Amino acid sequence: MHTMWKGSISFGLVNIPIKLHAATEDKDISLRTLHKECHTPIKYEKVCPVCEKEVGKDDIVRAFEYTKGKFVVLEDNELEQLKKQNEEKAVEIVDFVKIEEIDPIYFNRSYYMSPNDGGIKAYSLLRQALKESNKVGLAKIIIRSKEQMAVIRVVDNTLVMETIHYPDEVRSTADVPNIPANDTIVKKEIDTAVLLIDQLTTTFDPTKYTDDYRTALLELIESKKTGQTTIAAKTKEPVSNNVTDLMEALQASIDRTKHDEPEKKKTTRKKAAPKKKKQA
Repeated sequence: MHTMWKGSISFGLVNIPIKLHAATEDKDISLRTLHKECHTPIKYEKVCPVCEKEVGKDDIVRAFEYTKGKFVVLEDNELEQLKKQNEEKAVEIVDFVKIEEIDPIYFNRSYYMSPNDGGIKAYSLLRQALKESNKVGLAKIIIRSKEQMAVIRVVDNTLVMETIHYPDEVRSTADVPNIPANDTIVKKEIDTAVLLIDQLTTTFDPTKYTDDYRTALLELIESKKTGQTTIAAKTKEPVSNNVTDLMEALQASIDRTKHDEPEKKKTTRKKAAPKKKKQA
């Protein structure tokens, strides 16, 4: 597994030399853009609109636009020095908290942590301490020239670092438009919705969820390569258009789950039978 960062994690007087490895990978299928006439890949060039000429890598500088059309130019050596000063610092765990206190909206990227030379015992110590305390560590780290907050926790006997957003990077829910202020849902509708949730509740098994679009796209690409006839991707049957209100939609959803419901959930439907009879 590729090492993308080397450094150390410290809590108190304990210092742990570690390596970071990306825990996830992007499996999106990348498509090229071609010239329709000759099927040549399109070339994208960097062109200055004022000088009207192509600019190379050595002709480009980075800058911050502090107001429209006005910039502060930052030299590469200035940015590199700033980056080096921060990256040389050990990553310090500043607090320990319960993971339930962190809303999932804050989470960003996941990295596996492995001990570097001489760090095995300290690594094991932190791992065991996190397990027994049922806490996670909060730390700061510089990754790709950006200082980030991170959560350190244990997954399958491995320390995992999850970078998280700062509070000012998470937009306020107050800015979301058209959120209803008060509930106007009647008790009968709530009970039916809860019944539907109960029937669809299961144990989380990530292996049963697949990227259907990516699978269909790969099949299409393969059939094009081999010259076979392509087939259309399968789609789910739409809900009947005669569902006219919320209560009917909820009941229709419950009825549809009965056909595919496993044996273990038949008991739940028997208990719910009086409610269904009452609604009829």
